[in-house]
Amino acid sequence: MHLVSTADLIRKIRRLEIRTKNIVNEIFSGEYHSSFRGQGLEFSEVREYQPGDNYRDIDWNVSARLGLPFVKKYRETREMNVIFLVDVSASLFLGTSYALKKERVAEIVATLAFSAVANGDRCSLIMYSDTLEKYLPPRKGRNRALEILREILYHEPKSSRTSLAGACEYAARILKKRSVIFLLSDFLDRGFEKPLGILARKHDVIALQVLDNSDLELPDAGYLRIRDPETGITECINTGSKKLRENYKAQTGFRQKQLETELQSLGCDHLLFMNRDSYVKVLRQFFALRKLRRKK
Repeated sequence: MHLVSTADLIRKIRRLEIRTKNIVNEIFSGEYHSSFRGQGLEFSEVREYQPGDNYRDIDWNVSARLGLPFVKKYRETREMNVIFLVDVSASLFLGTSYALKKERVAEIVATLAFSAVANGDRCSLIMYSDTLEKYLPPRKGRNRALEILREILYHEPKSSRTSLAGACEYAARILKKRSVIFLLSDFLDRGFEKPLGILARKHDVIALQVLDNSDLELPDAGYLRIRDPETGITECINTGSKKLRENYKAQTGFRQKQLETELQSLGCDHLLFMNRDSYVKVLRQFFALRKLRRKK
C-alpha cells in the first residue's frame, strides 16, 4: 500500500482539474451537450395549432375552452445521470510507457466528469474488481467530480482480480433511471457479454478500453520474467524470438477484433485508448460521430 500525503493528493488532483477543465472549455463544452439525448420530455407550453402539427398533440380541454385547436409542446430534458463504471483490477496498474493505465483512466474520467458538471448533469462512480470496491451515488457539482478523481487515483483495491460481469450486474441492479454509462476497463476478461448486453438494453453504455502497448505487442527485449498482476503467476519468456512476438500479436489482435464485434452487436459504442494515442483526439472523434448520429 502506498501512502500519499493530503497536500500531495490535493496538488495532483488540482493539476488534473486545471488541465482537463481547459480542454473542456476549449473543446468539449458544446460537443458533449449535443452528443447525448436528454432523458425524456417535459411539458413546455400550449400554442395554437399550425399546419403540419401532429393531431395527437392536440390539447382537447384547452381547445374546447378557447374554441380553437391548441397543441401541447414539449422540450427535451437535458439533465442526465452519468455513471463511471471503472475496472480497478490489478491489470490497470500496468504501464510500460507514458503512464499507468489507471492514470490514463483518471485523465479520461476527469475530462468527461467536468464536461458533465458544465452541462448540469449528475455524476456517479462504481469501482469494481471482482467485488464492489466503491460506490458514489449520482450528485451534481464540482465536488462530486473531485471525489470521483480522488477515488480513482488513490483507492486501494481489496482484490486484484476482474469481474466485468459482476460490475455490469451490480450496475443493472442499482440504476433505476436510464443513464449514460462510461465503462472503463482494459477488457482483459471473459464471460461479461450477457450481463453487458442486459445493461446496454436499458442504458446508453459506452465502452472505453484503455490498453498499454504491451497488451497487444511484446517488445524485443530478450528474456523477460512476466507476472500476471491478477493471478500472480510468473513465467520467463524469450521476447527476442520473432515467432513468439508474431504469435502473441496475432492472438491479441484476434481477441481485440472479437471484442469490437461483440460490443457492436450489443449496441455499445467502443473507444480504444492506447498509451501512444491522444485521448483528447479519441474523445473528439467520438463526440463528432455522436453528434452526426443524432442529426439523422
